[in-house]
Amino acid sequence: MAKYESKVNYIPHATAEQVYAKLSNLESFKPLLENIATNPLVRQKIEEEGQDPKILEQLKDVKLTADTITFPAPMIGSITLEIIEREENRCIKMQAANVPMEGNLWIQVLPVSTGGAKMRITLKAELNMMMKMMVGSKLQKGIDNMAAVLAQLPYQVM
Repeated sequence: MAKYESKVNYIPHATAEQVYAKLSNLESFKPLLENIATNPLVRQKIEEEGQDPKILEQLKDVKLTADTITFPAPMIGSITLEIIEREENRCIKMQAANVPMEGNLWIQVLPVSTGGAKMRITLKAELNMMMKMMVGSKLQKGIDNMAAVLAQLPYQVM
């Protein structure tokens, strides 16, 4: 099994409890998803980073329940992540479905003594050697980006 870990991200503006409360109930992201697609500042930031702002249009195809998130994926169709285990205020474990490989994703959240929280994301995926060479660096970059984005969310007001 291949393992990809994000850097540890510090979240100064929210406690571990606030972060866990939002991440452990995926429906809490609905208002954020609805607003982000039409936010001109988000579109500008995406363009500044050399990305195609059309990716925001794909957000309308994201489906959320309390335990699952399903999103479009090129060449696969869609990917579903389902929460399969929760360790209160510490860890959320998800399992991938509708993908050609087995995989799990952990979001670990820990309090920081000076206030705030820290977070790390770990992905374990069953990849053969060829797939590791083809997508390994992309998975690592995706995990790092996902952790960075999650660390910046306004958890107190979501």
